[in-house]
Amino acid sequence: MPGRPLTFGRRALLAATSALMLAAAAGPSLSADRLRVAAIYTVPVEQQWVSRIHKALNTAAERGEIDYVFSENVANTDYERVMREYAEGGQQLILGEIFGVERGARSVAADYPDTRFLMGSSFGPEEPNLSVFDNYIQEPSYLTGMIAGSMTESNVIGMVGGYAIPEVNRLMNAFMEGARSANPDVRFLVNFIDSWYDPPKAKESAFAMMDAGADIMYAERFGVSDAAVERGVKAIGNVIDTAADYPDTILASAIWHMEPTVDTAIQAVTSGTFKADNYGIYSEMKYGGGSVAFDSRLVPPEVIAAVEARQKEILDGSFHVEVNDEAPVSDK
Repeated sequence: MPGRPLTFGRRALLAATSALMLAAAAGPSLSADRLRVAAIYTVPVEQQWVSRIHKALNTAAERGEIDYVFSENVANTDYERVMREYAEGGQQLILGEIFGVERGARSVAADYPDTRFLMGSSFGPEEPNLSVFDNYIQEPSYLTGMIAGSMTESNVIGMVGGYAIPEVNRLMNAFMEGARSANPDVRFLVNFIDSWYDPPKAKESAFAMMDAGADIMYAERFGVSDAAVERGVKAIGNVIDTAADYPDTILASAIWHMEPTVDTAIQAVTSGTFKADNYGIYSEMKYGGGSVAFDSRLVPPEVIAAVEARQKEILDGSFHVEVNDEAPVSDK
């Protein structure tokens, strides 16, 4: 995921400085039983995808399990350097997202075999110390699609995405399949704005889809829900729950929970069992890595019942949501 040109965010500097001040005040025993963990983000920690990792790491820090520092807004051109600085500084586990710097990041990890890396990636793990994860929340995305398909009156749903990459495509495709399962007549308008953060552009794209008949919007990017509010149509959220920010607009959201992924990695490093592996499975619903949030004031009881029945089938293994990383397209 491409980032912004700053290297070390002010919050990260303050967090690191505070940790050092606490360590100095309490003596060397403060962190003796805590894992030293760092994270490198190419966007601000408020960005929806990254915010889930940041939240999970903060939760572990609050439990007293890790000492956590981070860098945000790290440009791709600086990513390898920041990785090296953290590894040289003695961080035991380093997390991040290396979609735009795969080759360089993997080279850095190979140079520090005693440091453990857990990185968001479109590719597989690499021995001996690079594990990967991704947002495999296609299951809750499918369920939110069921809600949208059941509730559209125009049978037209608009979908605005950032980039047509696997991490986005799989969620959009699952959403579309869920909608079609509830309503075979539904049609989709799909557009990618080729940016991770451009609310005005996303909003403009959403308006165009509404003009073409869309009465429910899939808000993969910020800006879409703002457009929905202005036009009085409904929206489906992605990764985080923004219902409180858009009351009476967000029908449901597919939520990503990074805690199972982060907690599993921390335990593995602490116990000495960490190995190069694919942690993507911990985003699945059966591990608690994904969930559906919906507004029961807006979604009819019969639709909720159908979604809950399908969720039960997902959890007991009798229903499987396919992973489709191909770029979705508008219906003709």
